[in-house]
Amino acid sequence: MDHPLIDLINARIAAAEKAGAFDDLPGAGQPLPPCDDPENAVFTRIMKENGAVPEAVSLSKELARLRADLLEASDRTERKRLITDIALYEMRLERARRG
Repeated sequence: MDHPLIDLINARIAAAEKAGAFDDLPGAGQPLPPCDDPENAVFTRIMKENGAVPEAVSLSKELARLRADLLEASDRTERKRLITDIALYEMRLERARRG
């Protein structure tokens, strides 16, 4: 079933095209960029535009931060907490990589 306003939409697009509204768009006349996953292209673009990253990437960043904190920590209780957190993040990262 078509959208109830499809004829109006097409007429507006045709009028804008005739008036040259699309002539100076960035990338005009250029081939589309390659797409590794055409089925999820829109989803991937939206995620990228909003700064979303795969879980494994975010876990790796947090793990690196925890390890850096461990190198700086001198308090025994704090070091124990960091070691526990590191172990948990390592398990979560391994699980995320397995999919």
